Amino acid sequence: MKTEIYNTLRRHLQSHVDKHAMNVRIMMNNPMAIHEHTDFMTAVELELGYIAEYQDKLEAIEYVMKG
Repeated sequence: MKTEIYNTLRRHLQSHVDKHAMNVRIMMNNPMAIHEHTDFMTAVELELGYIAEYQDKLEAIEYVMKG
C-alpha cells in the first residue's frame, strides 16, 4: 500500500509540473494566447512558480521515502 500511495502521489505531482510547463511552452510559442491586457512576463513567472512548487514537493516525497 505504501508503494501505491507513493506512486500515485508522485504521478499527481508530476502531472502538475507537466501542465504548467506546457502552459509556459504555449505562452512562449504563441504570446497571443494570453489576453492582451495580461502582463506576459508575470504570467510566465507565475507558471514557473507553480513548476518550482511541485518540483519541491517531488523532491520532498523522495526525501521522505529514503528515510
